[in-house]
Amino acid sequence: MARELRLWRLWIRIARWPYVPDDSHREFGYGVAPEKHEITGLTDPFAEIRPYRDDEVAGVLSGLLRSTEFLDTLATYRLGNLAAFIPRQIRPLLRPIVRFLLSREVRGVSDVRSMQLVIERYMTRMIEAATGGFSVSGLEALDSARPYLFMSNHRDIAMDPAFTNYALHGSGHETARIAIGDNLLTKPWVSDLMRLNKSFIVKRSVSGPRELLAASKNLSNYIQHSLLVERSPIWIAQREGRAKDGVDRTEPVIIKMLSMSRDKREQEFGEHIRSLGIVPVAISYELDPCDAMKAREMYQKASEGRYEKGEQEDVASIAQGIAGKKGRVHVTFGTPLGGDLQTPEAVAREVDRQIITGYCLHPTNLHAYRLLHGADAPVPKDLYLEEGDCSLAEFDARINAMPEAHRPYALGIYANAVVSKLALAERSLVPC
Repeated sequence: MARELRLWRLWIRIARWPYVPDDSHREFGYGVAPEKHEITGLTDPFAEIRPYRDDEVAGVLSGLLRSTEFLDTLATYRLGNLAAFIPRQIRPLLRPIVRFLLSREVRGVSDVRSMQLVIERYMTRMIEAATGGFSVSGLEALDSARPYLFMSNHRDIAMDPAFTNYALHGSGHETARIAIGDNLLTKPWVSDLMRLNKSFIVKRSVSGPRELLAASKNLSNYIQHSLLVERSPIWIAQREGRAKDGVDRTEPVIIKMLSMSRDKREQEFGEHIRSLGIVPVAISYELDPCDAMKAREMYQKASEGRYEKGEQEDVASIAQGIAGKKGRVHVTFGTPLGGDLQTPEAVAREVDRQIITGYCLHPTNLHAYRLLHGADAPVPKDLYLEEGDCSLAEFDARINAMPEAHRPYALGIYANAVVSKLALAERSLVPC
C-alpha cells in the first residue's frame, strides 16, 4: 500500500510538471555541427568549438527529443529523491511524458535568439527564487552597437556568464558568447546543449604541447573572428577555474592566449588589446552557494596536500550554484582597455584594478573579514557596503554549520574581497 501511494504521488507530481529545470539553459540540444559552411562551402576552422548557428537549432532540438539518455537524465533530475522509488522497468514509460513537456517548452524555437528568450524566463524565475535582488551598473557607459570582450571574475561556473548576459539583455545589448572548458562537458549532449546557448569550447584536455598550442591559437583566432568579423561579444573568465578563495586575480596566460591572433608584423600588442574591446566585469555575490564545497576542498589541499575531485563534482557545483541562495547580486561593468598596455602582465593588472574597484562589498564580506582579522582590523577608506539580504545571525549560522576546521576557509571566501580592496588602496596587488 505504501509503495502504491508513493507511485501515485509520483504521477501527480509529473502531471503538475509545467517546466524543465531552472538550469535548462545548459540542457537543450543534441547534434553535430557541419564541417562545411553552407554559404561559402569553405571548411569551417571553428566547427568543433563554436556555438551553433541559427540554421542548426532545429536539428539540435530534434535530436534532443530522441536522446533517451538526456530524457532519462532530465526526468531523474526533476523528480529528485522520488526517482529512487521508480522501478527501472518503469523509467522508460516516463520518456514520452518528458518528451511532450520539453516539446511544449521549445515550441516555436527556430533560432538562437528564440532559444535565449526561453532561457530568459528561467533566469527571471531563478533570480526571484534564489537571490535577494539583482542590480547592474556601468552598462550605460558602453556602446550597445559595439561587441566587447567581457572579462569577469570567476566565482560560479554557470551563474557568472548567466548574470552577465542577463544584465546585457536587460539593457538592450547583445548577449555574449560564453567560453566554457571541455572538462565540464562530460557527455556529448551536454556539449551540444551548451553550444545552443551561445557557448564555445575551450579545449583543456588536449595532450602534448604542440596540440595545446594549436588549440590555443585556434581559440584566440575564433575570439577575434567573433568580435571583429561576426561582431558578436564574448564572455571569458579572468582565470582558468574559479577563485575558490575569493581572491580575484587575472592570469596573464589568458591575455597571452588572446594575443596569439595578432599579426606581429602589422599590429602592436597594445593596439591589438584595444581592438578587442576588453571590458572588466565584477560580479559580487552576497552569499556563495558553493562556499561549503569550496571550503572543504581548500581544507583538504592544505591538510593533505592534494584534493581528488569527484566524478560528478562539477555537475553538483553547477546545480548548487544555480539553485542555492545567493543573497544580493550586483554586476559592475568597467571601461574598455586602451592601447597603452604593452604587456600581458600590464593588461592583467588593469583588469584586476577595475574588477577589485567595481566589486560591491556586502555586510557578509565585512563581517567575515572582522571575524578573521579582528574587530579593529583596518578597512578601506570611504567604505561602501551594498544593502544586505542575509542577516549576520543567519550568516553565522551558515558558517557554523560547517566543520570547524573548514570555517576559516569559508570566511576567507568572503573576507578576501575586503583584503583585495585594501591591497589595491596601497597600490599593491600581492596575493592575499
